[in-house]
Amino acid sequence: MWRIVSDIQTPALTSPEFQGAVWLDGATGPTVGARFAGRNAHEAIGKWQSTCTIITADPPREFAYAVDDPKNPGAVWRYRIDPSSQGVLLTQIAQIGPGPSGLTLAIERMPEKEARIIERRLGEHHTNMTANLQQIKKLAEGQE
Repeated sequence: MWRIVSDIQTPALTSPEFQGAVWLDGATGPTVGARFAGRNAHEAIGKWQSTCTIITADPPREFAYAVDDPKNPGAVWRYRIDPSSQGVLLTQIAQIGPGPSGLTLAIERMPEKEARIIERRLGEHHTNMTANLQQIKKLAEGQE
């Protein structure tokens, strides 16, 4: 499970937004402080690239990275792997902020639509994370 969730390409297998990533600064894998550039695309935002920094690499239990500034991230993406009676329980967590993100920019442009913008973005994250977790399960069970 650790190998799958710490592979920075895994989310690109199912995400309509995350298009893949490349390691930076000679990094070749998930160690604390390693950085990668993630390519993204969204119909409402366009295309962009974010620099991410690994902030937790604790095999086989936890993997996390911060988007943009690790001290004031636009987002933190985290996976927790816990033993369970059926094997493992995998939890994926998306934390938006506290730093500025694409969500911040959208709200600044249309403050009167803040609630709708947040609701839509949370819905997109839920859909994408569900698809990602289903793909990880298939990979872990050797179905893909």
